[in-house]
Amino acid sequence: MTGIIERHGWPMAITKQRAAGETPRGRGRPQARPDEETRAVILDAARHEFASTGYAATNMEGVARGAGISTKTLYRLIPNKAALFEAAITDRLDRFASSVRLRACEGGDIETALREALVACGELILDKDVIALQRMILGESENFPEIAATFYQKAIRRTENTLANWLNAQAKRNLIEIEDANTAAGMLLGMLAFQPQRAALFGRAPLPDRKELEQRARVSAELFVKGCASSRAK
Repeated sequence: MTGIIERHGWPMAITKQRAAGETPRGRGRPQARPDEETRAVILDAARHEFASTGYAATNMEGVARGAGISTKTLYRLIPNKAALFEAAITDRLDRFASSVRLRACEGGDIETALREALVACGELILDKDVIALQRMILGESENFPEIAATFYQKAIRRTENTLANWLNAQAKRNLIEIEDANTAAGMLLGMLAFQPQRAALFGRAPLPDRKELEQRARVSAELFVKGCASSRAK
């Protein structure tokens, strides 16, 4: 399961990455770095800025400073703040969706596979930075309704759709029987994450640790599989 965390967790060691930004090398020549790597550092800095200072107060210059790059480089890769916010959301979802799609092709029993898929979902939904972004969005969505729409479509709906696709893949293999994969995915995610997510958003309880998340995933997977087990698999 460590691989799942590494594939779709937030980029680590932000301080080191920023320090490595565009430091001179040799006789004043800038350090060469692929655009893909620079973009990852930018999005890490952007998530931090959006979550800590809010959407209105975040500006491109501040993100460039946080990423340790020039403003010119930032605008070359990402044209404006709206695009930056969308990219910061979708970047992590891209890696998450890829990891869950791969799980659908693996062998093993459906309950174990579903438990692992739910842990992956929980790591995304119950991440402290995701919760911080949600607080920011809820606080500023009246003035900036577009950020709520972006988060809903690019994060909430996409997570549900990714899990729904996973469930459909298992149904095609006759491991489960479901009528509506999207409804089933929403119910599964609610059972897994709604209570701890709501408690964390309102500051009433800390986010579950890894052991607690795995326990919630185990119970959710067990209940779901018992209710949706395929008659052909029995």
